[in-house]
Amino acid sequence: MKTRFLGKKTPGISKYSPKILEKVERANIQSMSSFFGCDFWNAYEFSFLNSSNQPVLETLEIIIPMTSLNTVESKSLKLYLASFYNKKFSNIQNALKLIEKDLYKLVKTKVSVTKVKKHPEPPQSLLVNNKKNLIPKNKIIRFEGFRSICPVTNQPDWANIYIHSSDDRIDAKKLNRLLKSYREHGDFHETCIESIFLLLLDDFKLSNVTIFGRFLRRGGIDINPLRSTQSKLLFSNFRDLSQ
Repeated sequence: MKTRFLGKKTPGISKYSPKILEKVERANIQSMSSFFGCDFWNAYEFSFLNSSNQPVLETLEIIIPMTSLNTVESKSLKLYLASFYNKKFSNIQNALKLIEKDLYKLVKTKVSVTKVKKHPEPPQSLLVNNKKNLIPKNKIIRFEGFRSICPVTNQPDWANIYIHSSDDRIDAKKLNRLLKSYREHGDFHETCIESIFLLLLDDFKLSNVTIFGRFLRRGGIDINPLRSTQSKLLFSNFRDLSQ
């Protein structure tokens, strides 16, 4: 995949410009069409000038539906948000509406952008390892130290993976092997989570499952894909890793 910014020397950004944003076409749009989910993006380095011409620094939550035709390339989003540093707004809501408008044009779907006051706490969960045999149904399970590889930069991405199912057929050792098999796998966060989700349905024969990837941030942004067989999403945008 060719990108304008990812894996390349960062250009100097001195003026707001939506042209910085770069789209990425979703890889599994057809195979995921009957399921539900979204991508929670947390941007920890958003700054603008307030009505007193003073800099303000905020954390943003950006929610992109998984049904969007495109998503946004992460480094282009970082540079785009950085371009606001010298732009003046009477209040933050005006800035958020402008970001929503620009992202809508890019991904072709309504996007939610809000200011983060405090992230929720992570849910109670059971750690997946090689010692457990079968995982009880309706329990949230957690796999720590998930690793995959960025397909552009070849740099590792790290996450904790949360999974919930009402089925009572999850082999913990088999699941552990599956998640460890991605350690040298080169794909974006969203594609990795969707691939695991589909394997849980097909290979593990689950009928009800939700998976949530809580990735460590890179470049001031983390991307957290959530995929589910249920329209009512189980997880909120909690924070569990050291940022």
